[in-house]
Amino acid sequence: MAHHELSMPITEAQARQLRVNDTVTLQRTLYGIRDATQIHMFYGGRTTRFDLQGHAVIHTAPNVRKVDRSEKNPTGYEPVCIGTTTSDRMERFTRPLMRDYGVRVIIGKGGLRDDSLAALNELGGVYLAIVGGTAALETTWIEQIEDVDLDDLNPESLWKFRIRDFGPLLVAMDSHGGSLYSELKQGQAEKRAKVLAKLGIKST
Repeated sequence: MAHHELSMPITEAQARQLRVNDTVTLQRTLYGIRDATQIHMFYGGRTTRFDLQGHAVIHTAPNVRKVDRSEKNPTGYEPVCIGTTTSDRMERFTRPLMRDYGVRVIIGKGGLRDDSLAALNELGGVYLAIVGGTAALETTWIEQIEDVDLDDLNPESLWKFRIRDFGPLLVAMDSHGGSLYSELKQGQAEKRAKVLAKLGIKST
C-alpha cells in the first residue's frame, strides 16, 4: 500500500502504477460528469471542446451559484456543494470514456462492474472511491470552476474544476484486475456459506 500525489493529466504508465488499497491525492484539474452528460455525448452525438486525455472525471452534478463573472469566478459560477453520486448507473460509459476520450481516472461512490474492471485493465485506468456524505469536505478541495461545457444540461454540464489536494482517495479498482468490491463480494459469499453450513442448510 502506497500513497501517490498526481498532477493531472497522467500517463497510462502512471495509472498502471496504482494498486488496490493505495491512496491518491490529485492536483490541478478535475472534470465533473454525470448521467445526462454522457448520454448526450455517447447516444446524442454531442462532443466536448475539452481535452480529457489523461484526466480524471468525478461522478457529480454540483450545486453551484450564479454570480458575476470575475477573475475568481470566470465562468459566472461558484461552487456551493460539490458531492459525488453513485457510479453504478454510469457503468456503460466507462469504456467509451477511456477509449474515445482517454480518461484515466474515474472517481465515484459504490464501485463499478465487471466490464469497467475489464476496461481499466485493457486501457490503463483506475477507479477511486469516495465515502458517501463527504460533499462538504470535497468542496473545500475545489479552488475554482474554471470552465463549463454542455451547459444547457445544467447541473449535469461538463465541469472543469481547478483542484488542490483533492484526497486522499482510495484505489478501489485498478488496471491489474484488482477490485475491493469483488473481494468484498467473495468474502460475503464465504461467510454466508459458513453460516448456512453451521445451521445445516445446503448452500445454493
